[in-house]
Amino acid sequence: MRGTILNYDIRIGEGLISGDDGKRYTFKGSSFGSDNVFLKNGVAVDFEVENDEALSIFVVPGTGQTSTNDIFEGIGGKSKMVAGLLALFVGGLGVHKFYLGYKRAGIIMLLVTIFGIILLGIPSIIIGIIAFVEGIIYLTRSDEGFYRTYVQNRREWF
Repeated sequence: MRGTILNYDIRIGEGLISGDDGKRYTFKGSSFGSDNVFLKNGVAVDFEVENDEALSIFVVPGTGQTSTNDIFEGIGGKSKMVAGLLALFVGGLGVHKFYLGYKRAGIIMLLVTIFGIILLGIPSIIIGIIAFVEGIIYLTRSDEGFYRTYVQNRREWF
């Protein structure tokens, strides 16, 4: 059967599909037919029905298939790629922390870097290493993992 995603809450992994037959069907995130694609509201899908629940859900080609980064960036407004690159290139200044909305952590990194220069640069080097490691973690983590850890759960460090 074909239908359209009406609502999908990634936090609880459940949603609602409006079928072409005029009925609504609930579904669970585990019913997605692909590990690399997540569904968003308004996307046309093909699915099977069992006990008024949608199963084996697949995006209908050419109707809004999107990457996981597009979905999570749309939900949380933050891109793991941008955060990771900021951490790698200007992380010692805490720019990636400010980008993710962690003002306190960003100020700590900025102040340690500035005052670290006065103290022979050792604290600044340590903060730079921390930022580099965070950048690698951001870039290697899955889109869903990044969203849940740093956007949804607001984890400030590592």
